[in-house]
Amino acid sequence: QILILYDSLHVVDVNKIVEYIQDLQKEDGSFAGDKWGEIDTRFSFCAAATLALLGKLDAINVGKAVEFVLSCMNFDGGFGCRPGSESHAGQIYCCTGFLAITDQLHQINVDLLGWWLCERQLPSGGLNGRPEKLPDVCYSWWVLASLKMIGRLHWIDREKLRCFILACQDEETGGFADRPGDMVDPFHTLFGIAGLSLLGEEQIKAVNPVFCMPEDVLRRINVQPELVS
Repeated sequence: QILILYDSLHVVDVNKIVEYIQDLQKEDGSFAGDKWGEIDTRFSFCAAATLALLGKLDAINVGKAVEFVLSCMNFDGGFGCRPGSESHAGQIYCCTGFLAITDQLHQINVDLLGWWLCERQLPSGGLNGRPEKLPDVCYSWWVLASLKMIGRLHWIDREKLRCFILACQDEETGGFADRPGDMVDPFHTLFGIAGLSLLGEEQIKAVNPVFCMPEDVLRRINVQPELVS
């Protein structure tokens, strides 16, 4: 993503990257995080996103990869890291993003998933990743981006979420924390700003909900996944 932002893919061996990702796919379509690593839907998303950005998505068995991700869908509409694992907003973002990249968003029950995601909003306006957890600015991205992909962003109180995100910004440093008053860091700063973009903040560039990259950059490389309207 960084190299594409700076139009510098020429500094890496794209074919070797593709070969590496190919070798991580298992017979059931899943992906490991490394040669000896665990299976996780995060890696399915990372593999598909990387190859899509490189224009090499056909280098893997997309059909089997889709089958594996769909096998991780739960009765509540969400997704876990593996079949049978509990639904989690981070994994939902990965699986929804993967299905957007592979043109399979129609396989999702968008109303059921949208309901689960909307239930993540707390009285503070912030979003959590699972039931009974504290709100966290990073879920302003994982949850919000997923809602955007399935066309259900309007189901939450966007103004309350905006206020929560801005309350997490440190007035001295400018960075964002997970919650108001906590230490700021680059991780939460990125996802706080990206979340504000999805909420329509005019002074921030439009950010794509699938790749968390500026829309103008993705247009430049002709990568525009279809979303649910």
